[in-house]
Amino acid sequence: MSLLHILLERIDSSQNMARYYVLSIEPTLFGDSALVREWGRIGSSGQRRSEFFQQPDDAHLALDTWLQRKRQRGYLERPDRM
Repeated sequence: MSLLHILLERIDSSQNMARYYVLSIEPTLFGDSALVREWGRIGSSGQRRSEFFQQPDDAHLALDTWLQRKRQRGYLERPDRM
């Protein structure tokens, strides 16, 4: 299973806003797929939540749904800086 990692940012200096959102699909120890979401203010550790799926296609569908939501809210995809 390939690892998928998408970094999104939303920066608006007029509102003192600098946020990040990371979406990734990672394998679990049991062969399932996990959609991992991380978010917070740029420079902080933020929050992290994982959702587990038995089928990789379900994890990709959930990732696509979250990606669409975040783009609608003004987040832009950035190259990974890690």
